[in-house]
Amino acid sequence: MLFVVLCNDKPGHLDLRMATRPPHVEWLKGLEAEGTLKGAGPFLGDDGKPVGSMLILKAENLESATALAAQDPYAGAGLFSDVTVRPWNWVFVNPEA
Repeated sequence: MLFVVLCNDKPGHLDLRMATRPPHVEWLKGLEAEGTLKGAGPFLGDDGKPVGSMLILKAENLESATALAAQDPYAGAGLFSDVTVRPWNWVFVNPEA
């Protein structure tokens, strides 16, 4: 099952995001290699700079997806003000359909 993880950064924490980006990217690469990550990218503010993240994860259930999202180095660094994990049905432009 697929889950979308929606993360909003704490205001004024761009420096923390950038400092934590290398381990975050390595974590995402590992998820991609194991087939768990289906898509990811930052949300951008009016100035074009990152203000949050969106991940699409494959997981057994909501609890597993939530636990996986908590392993994000950004989450561990305290970057996010809030995180929402929701089940998602990829209907259109799904390369696996």
